[in-house]
Amino acid sequence: MFAYLDHQASTPCDAAVLAAMAPWWSEHPANPASRGHRPGLAAAAAVERARGQVATVLGAGPEGVVFTSGATEANNLALKGVAEAALSGGSRRRRLVSLVSEHRAVLDPLRYLERHGFPLSLLPVQPDGRLELAALENALGDDVLLVSVMAANNEIGVLQPLAEVAALCRRVGALLHVDAAQAAGHIPLAIEALGIDLLSVSGHKCGGPPGVGALLVRQGVELAPQLHGGGQEHGRRAGSVPVPLVVGLGEALQLAEADRASRALRLGGLRDRLWTALERLGGVQRNGPAPGPLRLAHNLNITVLAVDGAALHQRLRRRLAVSSGSACSQGSPSHVLAALGRSRAEAAASIRFGLGRATTSAEIDLAIDVVTDAVRELRG
Repeated sequence: MFAYLDHQASTPCDAAVLAAMAPWWSEHPANPASRGHRPGLAAAAAVERARGQVATVLGAGPEGVVFTSGATEANNLALKGVAEAALSGGSRRRRLVSLVSEHRAVLDPLRYLERHGFPLSLLPVQPDGRLELAALENALGDDVLLVSVMAANNEIGVLQPLAEVAALCRRVGALLHVDAAQAAGHIPLAIEALGIDLLSVSGHKCGGPPGVGALLVRQGVELAPQLHGGGQEHGRRAGSVPVPLVVGLGEALQLAEADRASRALRLGGLRDRLWTALERLGGVQRNGPAPGPLRLAHNLNITVLAVDGAALHQRLRRRLAVSSGSACSQGSPSHVLAALGRSRAEAAASIRFGLGRATTSAEIDLAIDVVTDAVRELRG
């Protein structure tokens, strides 16, 4: 038996999503921009239906949904698009604010902008990974253009206080961008109610297909396009819209919202059983907040002390699909765990378990046995 417990890197595409996408691969091949014939109109209608699904799940208007190739492109469009629009509009605001624990799909564009004249302030996080609101308040001023704070961390599952962050941003007139790749479909999100200006989502993190995502943009936010060549997506993102993929994204988010509460309850129980068993080994530390309202229900991240990280993961990969950090880290020590105070050796000996809709009790039992045997062998 082999257990796939890396759902925060990528989730399996749900069968209902595959069924919704299937006709648009070959039976209905038209380009949605071809409005001069019936197949093109049908494709356009499918795109707009998906746009409405995404907007409904995330509490926004459909006119603000911009389809992208994924959350990385959505983050780049949000951050660079706002910066370029501010430049062309003559705004004197330049400073950008974010957290040291953000995903590289946010940190790298921010550092790019820093090299091009936009000062960057990266705030530390508390030992559980949460932003300290007082630190953000102290960092904000009338020179701040945009704040970027992820909804849920991709490694330790910590949830940030978005409503409070948004209120602080509004007080000084700064925009708020939220990377919600790990949160959409897993926690309640209503961007208009929360006061979020821009929000990025990804298809393959919530049971949808890879290669598609969306940026939700609040009405009135100025955004310079990063792709030119056709004027699609209301001039915000050029390129033919991939009908099967956006149909899959809309269906996946709708399905995820439908079973979100029951799924969180079930996976939270499995996650807690896993933690209780592994804690008994001794010398095991949980990374991130305790189970509860401050953490994703399907995430567990632990550091195993007194073992070699490479040797530990070599033993685990025979029976388990887990990770030591972000799938985008390319083997580098986790900057998220470093932000929590973990050493390089401790970060290397950490395990991220990402549970998903298909995760079973038998897979959790297997994970307990495999990790227990590996740790005892290495410590023995």
